[in-house]
Amino acid sequence: MARSSAYSAVVTTGNYCRTGCSGAPKDENVLPFVFPAAAEAHGFRPCLRCRPDTAPGPPSWLAPSELVCRALRLIGQGALDGAGEHDLARRLGVSERHLRRLFDAHVGASPDVVARSRRVHFARRLLIETDLPVAQIGFASGFGSVRQLNRVVKEVFRLSPTELRRRRRRADRLVATAGLDLRLPYRPPLDWEAMTGFLAARATAGVEAVDAGSYRRTVVVDGEPGAIELRRPADSSHLLLRVHSHRVDGLIHVVDQARRIFDVDADPHTIRRHLRRDAALKPLVDRRPGLRVVGAWDGFELGVRAILGQQVSVRGASTLAARMAERLGRPLAGFEHLGLSRLFPTPEVVAGADLSCLGLTSARAATVRALAQAVAGGKVVLDASQGLDGLVASLCQVPGVGRWTAQYIAMRAAGERDAFPSGDLGLRRGLGQACLSERELLLRAEGWRPWRAYAAMHLWVSGSGR
Repeated sequence: MARSSAYSAVVTTGNYCRTGCSGAPKDENVLPFVFPAAAEAHGFRPCLRCRPDTAPGPPSWLAPSELVCRALRLIGQGALDGAGEHDLARRLGVSERHLRRLFDAHVGASPDVVARSRRVHFARRLLIETDLPVAQIGFASGFGSVRQLNRVVKEVFRLSPTELRRRRRRADRLVATAGLDLRLPYRPPLDWEAMTGFLAARATAGVEAVDAGSYRRTVVVDGEPGAIELRRPADSSHLLLRVHSHRVDGLIHVVDQARRIFDVDADPHTIRRHLRRDAALKPLVDRRPGLRVVGAWDGFELGVRAILGQQVSVRGASTLAARMAERLGRPLAGFEHLGLSRLFPTPEVVAGADLSCLGLTSARAATVRALAQAVAGGKVVLDASQGLDGLVASLCQVPGVGRWTAQYIAMRAAGERDAFPSGDLGLRRGLGQACLSERELLLRAEGWRPWRAYAAMHLWVSGSGR
């Protein structure tokens, strides 16, 4: 089934399929949808043959409204788990009615239906990939009760959770000797080598460990400390996430955060097609077509790392970050075999800590503390709710945080695809024009919008810059 839209619903069967499904319905019986939630809102169920719910979801930027794009990203981060549409609208600075009107026009489903689709598709993945009890799957997927899980699964799939599990294929089930394994599908290609190399150079010892085979770090799952591992199996179109935790409630949030580290929801073909228009970027993009923006597990942690990296080498900043984790982070036992030993300190801990023993300049220590206080107090919110300009403006209100640092944090912590730390010398080196002024670089980068963050990644990797 080849269609221009991402999903095709067949009115005669009641199913919706992804591109490439072997079904061959007549064109007059097919309705196109961009978002799976929209197909479900119209009463269609996921095809059990091509299983569109197990494929990478549509990128949030497909919506033509910038506000809807931000809302979709927030929903993907769990904004409607335990909250209502009015809460989401308030975070975005609009009325609930206006938000629903925009979603009806650009998505074809309400925010609540999009959130429900996200939860039920995650529940299905747990049903087919793990042996977790159905009751645990409900809470791991963000449902408030097993009854709610059963009702929504039947509404979407026309089958009960138990019936769905019985239909799983032999290759679906993942068995881990330790921890819980889950697949994170992505659209190939994905440049694992370059991205793990980028992370390895910036890893905080004790909190993160990176080698050619995996990225590992400490995390908090439902209030309890744990760890995650990310690996890329050979000849696959998914990453393998292993979660080490005794708790599974809210597991969906752990998976969402892990997905952002390797930017698995990106569409590399669309980005590559756009950036290749620049003659200088074309060979870089062709050399690494699967390079994505390396994200971060925790926005505050990334923000501290960015401040520590001001006017020092990457290695020097990593040393300072490790020292901060060693002195202020919570010790974590049982993960020594993964090279992990502690959690990164929270904003509340850093805000009230004596930072003079870390080897920071007084100005740098003051900036780290100011960021911690701003995040802990809610003055800086490191998510998609404000958009790029709003987030950069709020970060620049923190004493000692300039536009370079703010753009870098927006790029990696908040996933802003058009963020661009134009003052970075590494960008000009990657472009082969170190003498270029920042103003000239910004003018050149106008043609890279709205993918300037991806252009920055290519320039850094090619020039071994920051």
